[in-house]
Amino acid sequence: MRDFGRSDDPRVQALLDRLAALSLPQGRLGLDTIRALMERLGNPHRQLPPTFHVAGTNGKGSTCAFLRAMLEAEGYRVHVTTSPHLVRYNERIRLAGELISDAMLADVLEEVLDAGADLGPSFFEVTIAAAFLAFSRTPADVCIVEVGMGGRFDATNVLEPDVLAACGIAALGLDHERFLLAPEDGVPTEPMARIAFEKAGIAKRGVPLVNIARPAIETDSIATVAEAKGARLFVQGEDWFASPCDGGLAYSDHTGKDGIDGMNLDPPALPGVHQFQNAGLAIAMLRHQDRLPVRCGAFSRGLQAARWPARMQRLRPGPIAGLREVWLDGGHNPQAGAMLGEHFAGQRLHLIIGMIEGKDPASLIGPLGPALASITAVPVPGHDWHPASAFSPEAHPAPDVPSALAMIPDDGLPVLIAGSLYLAGEVLRLNDELPD
Repeated sequence: MRDFGRSDDPRVQALLDRLAALSLPQGRLGLDTIRALMERLGNPHRQLPPTFHVAGTNGKGSTCAFLRAMLEAEGYRVHVTTSPHLVRYNERIRLAGELISDAMLADVLEEVLDAGADLGPSFFEVTIAAAFLAFSRTPADVCIVEVGMGGRFDATNVLEPDVLAACGIAALGLDHERFLLAPEDGVPTEPMARIAFEKAGIAKRGVPLVNIARPAIETDSIATVAEAKGARLFVQGEDWFASPCDGGLAYSDHTGKDGIDGMNLDPPALPGVHQFQNAGLAIAMLRHQDRLPVRCGAFSRGLQAARWPARMQRLRPGPIAGLREVWLDGGHNPQAGAMLGEHFAGQRLHLIIGMIEGKDPASLIGPLGPALASITAVPVPGHDWHPASAFSPEAHPAPDVPSALAMIPDDGLPVLIAGSLYLAGEVLRLNDELPD
């Protein structure tokens, strides 16, 4: 599966067409190609300001959003690269707080594509090389880099200890099993231990590795990798603590920074109880690193300022949503389903769902089942998708989201649109809510 991009700028679109033709060669996993590509570009990844590197199955994007908001609240200029994009490819590269311009995007993409023409790089390898090239040429104080898939063999893992301020691992789950569970000698065989092993591959000697609370089989796997790599591991529940308390976020650690061990902070602006954990991870990463000072006041300001589109986002009144209460979430795996089920527990709602073939419909329908007043299935633009019958015998098909919304009775119940980030991007475009 490839993430296609589109642009109104003809030069950018021509380069995105070249980029869309790339794919991961069958059976190739490793960092040799990205390292060769970076060498040809002058190794821009070694010229970055202090960098935060975040892996995980769920929550890594939200953690990056909290990191960015907190660092900007402290007054820093922040570069960010995340994936996938929702509407515009430019969303993947943020330079000193602003999405990369079409002109600079075209320049760096062309340079990377030309430099690596004979190397056969993947879509994501080119994207990360372009991001690091743009980062190295634009003044900023700090970088935030989200892992694409896994960690050990992800293109972002070309980052070296000298530029890293801290690494973090958000919540884990089974995803991309074809790649992350591929048979290999010398790796854990239990699936979740293997997933944890792959994510922990971002650990670097001497760099703080911050870990949320998780089952022992995952924690043990991460600890084994951290020890082998010489990373300094900081575990939730032992080295730092974060939880909801009296409507806010209670955080504490043993760092003693600013003469403070504990803080009672504002709640995260991002909805969902799971965001308390993601916010806690971001704070712990900032508190356990020594490259950039961050004062306590920036944490609450960042918690309130953080935005992360298509993750439990309530749509504004617009062409799609009208005046109804419409929620949008791009989650598509069991962990996302559990989060949605918890968030909407005790409510009734209408579900509009579009899910790519290969994803499990039960991962969302199961946890949401008791809350569902109706299910309407829609296509996922540009992809093969599950038909309505895959979700429930009572599910109704619709050709698109506007049609699905028109079919749902205006009975005062909220509507949730979920199942795919690709679908979520189309909804944001149609509702005139382009991520910025």
